[in-house]
Amino acid sequence: MIRRALDWASRSPFAVDALLAGMVWLVFIVFGGSADGWILFLITAQILPLAWRRTQPFAAAMVIAAACLLQVLVIDQPLVSNVAALAIIYATAAYATERWHSRVVGLAGLAGSVLGVVDWMLEYERYYQPVGVSLLVTLLPTLLFMWMSVAVAWVLGDIVRRRRAVVARLREQNEALARDQAQRAALAAQGERATIAREMHDIVAHSLSVVVVQADGGAYAARTALDRGTGGDVVALEQAAQTLETLAATAREALTDTRRLVGVLRDSGSAAEFEPTQGLNNLEGLVQRVRDSGVPVGLAVRGEVDRLPREVDLAAYRVVQESLTNVLKHAGPDASVAVDVLRTPAVLLVRVTDDGRGTGAPDGRGNGIVGMRERVEFLGGTLHAGPREGGGFEVTASVPVGDVTHEMVADDAAHGPAAGAPEGVRSAGRSQE
Repeated sequence: MIRRALDWASRSPFAVDALLAGMVWLVFIVFGGSADGWILFLITAQILPLAWRRTQPFAAAMVIAAACLLQVLVIDQPLVSNVAALAIIYATAAYATERWHSRVVGLAGLAGSVLGVVDWMLEYERYYQPVGVSLLVTLLPTLLFMWMSVAVAWVLGDIVRRRRAVVARLREQNEALARDQAQRAALAAQGERATIAREMHDIVAHSLSVVVVQADGGAYAARTALDRGTGGDVVALEQAAQTLETLAATAREALTDTRRLVGVLRDSGSAAEFEPTQGLNNLEGLVQRVRDSGVPVGLAVRGEVDRLPREVDLAAYRVVQESLTNVLKHAGPDASVAVDVLRTPAVLLVRVTDDGRGTGAPDGRGNGIVGMRERVEFLGGTLHAGPREGGGFEVTASVPVGDVTHEMVADDAAHGPAAGAPEGVRSAGRSQE
């Protein structure tokens, strides 16, 4: 209930001020002790304009100043409603939109104090004291008190105005910070979505490549068996059945991974949903699927790869996956592949080579090599992909591990691998020079 009342008061300043001014006016009329017409008019003209003390402070101050000036001309005594002058001086200093408004009203208050005190003291001297030096003794302290009252009212109002300005600036800064945080969150979400989209590309592109190769192999085996008649070659039929089973398993795996990633895009779940489910420990399964498609693949993993950083582990796996996908697409028939992974204290080296003759120039619409390079370079590494001397294609990647900097990686690549490294690793080092 109290909070509702406070909210209403903050939303309706004129209504609150009008209610207070009306109550004060009623109290002054009832307890003013006089029914004189001029006094009634002056009290009304000095009190009721306070209803606009926050919405139109300067206009209300001019009306009250005019009423006070009329008071000096009409009657020679102070009124209880003269406190309205101090109230409007405070309100103008606190709520006026222009600084010169508050200064003008403050100076008018000082000048009005002089006029009022002189008028009242002369009247007091005429009726209550003999003429003499006692007039200065009475006038100066009273004038000093009035000036101090005006100054205090103006300073208090100016302090309130400054405080409101500071609060407004802090509120603007908080809103700006909130907008900045929202923009940062949106950018982070956009980057995460781009990463997920790249993951989906890698998963779907590789899996569909395997599916296409397996489907072609199965169709060829089935047609071969059919061409040989009803008592056809059992081995060809068995090969067709095995090929179709591999195709179905690959498609189911791709569907599962796609559902997981789409679920992350749709729901704001926990951070665990963003964790990769594949890494170098899954290379054997990846290579086996390619072998099942009829492409001989050799795999060599040397060094400790179980404790790699998550980003490095996933990037290396995607490099191998995309390279094998390109072999299935472009290497041509009778191609063989060699996958070589070496973990050193400084870097992780990945090399994928094939001896295929190719099926024609790439269409240029894929983003596989670009995506691999972006992944590796984001982690401070380097990647080279291109034709090999004597035929075939080669992809080599060098990714720093641990706290190794990019400069150390470049230096290692420039000087080649450590002495005694296998030929596959030495070729990887040469490809980066």
